[in-house]
Amino acid sequence: MTRTRRSLVVALAGGAAALALTACRGGQGSESARANQGPVPVPVVAGPVVRKTVPLTLRAIGRVEPISTVAVRARVAGELTRAWFTEGESVRKGQTLFTIDPRPYQAVMAEAEARLARNEALLKKAEADASRYAGLVQQDYVTKEQYDQVVTNVAALKAQITADEATIETARLNLSFCTISAPVAGRTGTLLIKAGNLIRPNDERTLVTINQTSPIYVTFTLPAQYLAQVQGRTRNGLEVTAFAPERPDDRHTGTLTFIDNAVDVATNTIQLRGTFGNQDEALWPGQFVSVVLNLGNEPDRVVAPAAAVQTSQQGQYVFVIAADGTTTQQLVTVERQDDTDAVIATGLTGGETVVVEGHLRVVPGGRVRVTTPGAAQPATRAAPAGEAAR
Repeated sequence: MTRTRRSLVVALAGGAAALALTACRGGQGSESARANQGPVPVPVVAGPVVRKTVPLTLRAIGRVEPISTVAVRARVAGELTRAWFTEGESVRKGQTLFTIDPRPYQAVMAEAEARLARNEALLKKAEADASRYAGLVQQDYVTKEQYDQVVTNVAALKAQITADEATIETARLNLSFCTISAPVAGRTGTLLIKAGNLIRPNDERTLVTINQTSPIYVTFTLPAQYLAQVQGRTRNGLEVTAFAPERPDDRHTGTLTFIDNAVDVATNTIQLRGTFGNQDEALWPGQFVSVVLNLGNEPDRVVAPAAAVQTSQQGQYVFVIAADGTTTQQLVTVERQDDTDAVIATGLTGGETVVVEGHLRVVPGGRVRVTTPGAAQPATRAAPAGEAAR
């Protein structure tokens, strides 16, 4: 190797060593700077604790029940000639539902009416004979026995006419039973016996079932511990709200109309019932719904976001954020809560700021940085290309 090339190699080696030393010193400086800055604040979403008037509500699961359910049956035998409605149709009270062949009952009624007419004619003849015999017996033209027989015939015919009138009334009643009308307004179910089938005497088969759907009941149960609160407020009429769990915004309002007269000893619950107008038939018999019983309003209660309340082995707690960004784990007693708010009985006084999202990385005494909702969890670090290749 020549002297010139040897000098160039030495120069290059010295420059590389200088660069490495500079990089090492720069890295040590950055680490020292980060150490001086302390731990990076944890990003969280925060919410306020306020004092306000809150509704006192009790929540339960209820079941929709019709006010009345009628199983329509035939009261006379015969052929079912026609159904005057469509399955599942709403019917009004008194609307014709079925027709049973009336001809056999029309014949019975005609026969009874003819028998009545004959006996009425015989009665007139017997009364005339009795009037005539009354004069003849006084003149001894007929015997007393003959007169008594005529009088007996009059009484017997009168009794027969009374029986004929009863027979006609029975025939008229049976004839009216050939037309079956809706006893209540409501929604019809499945047609269980089709037209053309024969209805047997004393047939217990149901033709159709009608459920009254407007108004309608919602029955639910509450723990017996709330019975005194409910009873103390029933004078003013308590409002009951019901809605399907899958449609929480479609709410229906009714009134509490029934409290059972005994507590269920097996479950220590009391049954209650609300009445709903249900003109749109949104509540359906047999449907399970969420029920909210409104007992009134409570002023000046401490309310925290429900998402801020966490549970540990020591009980329920929240992370309170101080003015300097540090957090304190505060045990609380939650009186009740729903999807958005938690009513705090002890532990908070109002005015605090608490962690709502990002609890997983928060530690007591640690620092946090308040961000907008959805930004509390940092994005996952992307792996370097070299790591991905390995």
